[in-house]
Amino acid sequence: MDKDRIEGKMEDIKGRVKRQVGEWTGDTGEQVEGAAEQAKGKTQNAWGKMKDAARESMDDANEQGDESRPVRDKDEDAA
Repeated sequence: MDKDRIEGKMEDIKGRVKRQVGEWTGDTGEQVEGAAEQAKGKTQNAWGKMKDAARESMDDANEQGDESRPVRDKDEDAA
């Protein structure tokens, strides 16, 4: 799991808490800050997911590339 996913989720949770506290206390500024932190966290999490998906695709492509290569006998190498 990419570190951006973890950090993004933490930022999202922090923003949710801040926004909720702002709603309970009637502090509009706190609500706005919390919503902004949530958006930042969701964006960072999405970026981390894209990086994970790209990494998985590269790993899959490398595995498929290894399987599609013909297996050569040792005798062929000596010839």
